[in-house]
Amino acid sequence: MLSIIDRYIIKKFLSTFFFMLGVIMMFAIVFDVSEKLGEFISNKAPLNEIVLDYYVNFIILYGNMFTSMIVFLSVIWFTTIMAKDTEIIPIWFSGKPMSRYLRPYFIAASILMVFSLAINHIMVPRANKVRLAFEEKYYRDVMVVQDYHAEFPENESVYFSNYTNSDGRVNDFTFQKWSQAMKPIYFLKARYALNEPNSKKWILNDLYEKRFFKDSIAIRHIKTLDTSFNFSISDMAQRENTAETMTYSELNDFISREQAKGSSMVPIYQIELHQRTSYPFAAYILTLIGVSVASKKRRGGVGINIAIGLGIVFVYIFSMKMLTVASLNIGFPPLLSVWTPNIFFAFTALILFRFSQK
Repeated sequence: MLSIIDRYIIKKFLSTFFFMLGVIMMFAIVFDVSEKLGEFISNKAPLNEIVLDYYVNFIILYGNMFTSMIVFLSVIWFTTIMAKDTEIIPIWFSGKPMSRYLRPYFIAASILMVFSLAINHIMVPRANKVRLAFEEKYYRDVMVVQDYHAEFPENESVYFSNYTNSDGRVNDFTFQKWSQAMKPIYFLKARYALNEPNSKKWILNDLYEKRFFKDSIAIRHIKTLDTSFNFSISDMAQRENTAETMTYSELNDFISREQAKGSSMVPIYQIELHQRTSYPFAAYILTLIGVSVASKKRRGGVGINIAIGLGIVFVYIFSMKMLTVASLNIGFPPLLSVWTPNIFFAFTALILFRFSQK
């Protein structure tokens, strides 16, 4: 059963959160429009697509992405005001355990965490699919892939020197196949290749091929060849944020396929997978830190508490980025790179709360 003070704190928490979310999203949209308006106009993007396909999904993505940070700032803001108005002292000296004071905070944080977790795994991938399709059509720069090499199932490998999505041309396309004993079976090299859209059919130009037999090798030169492979250009040429459009199960399957190919992008995709869960859970940690920082009445009021809070947020974000770079460059496990900041700041939050009680 919630007491009056529980309902009061929960109401303050949620109302402050949604107010700050609205203000931050409004400024984010203003800055984004100022940056991209010229591209939208030059590419003749329809207004209804700008609003419905892009900015509605923009709000879903970035509003959810910054949920934990907005939770933190919200807690600091309204708790500092409560401390300034001497509303916290009677609560702390009511004779009830200090953990009881945290209950309404964690109830509100749980509501926002569950909401964010559901959006991260269900709504955001679908929203990103629509948003990125809009960007690809009206805003994106040309995608260029260079020096691509990958291993595919059934002992097949592919290499090409470069590809651009503007003309769809794959230059220096090379395909090789080996037997189970890793002896060469087939080799093909084309000056350039074209993949028919949304299919695994290919048109190869100016190519030569080798077929390896037990006692001989057959070589021939072909001007043009229509053929099929077990892959398409979309399996090889992808933007880094492709993973953002996939649901949890789709992303897991995609990571398995990329690992089989030996793709260097696997850590990026694994980080994306783990962040979908770690970011929402950060709401609990940042709520406890916010309560600990803001519950004391300080000279400077809201300003000094927000300054302290922003300093903690900066260190938190810096640690996440540093560990992400470590995962990409020196092989630090993606799971640890994502969860280590949460674990470290969880202990920090407990220490800060202990000191705040004194």
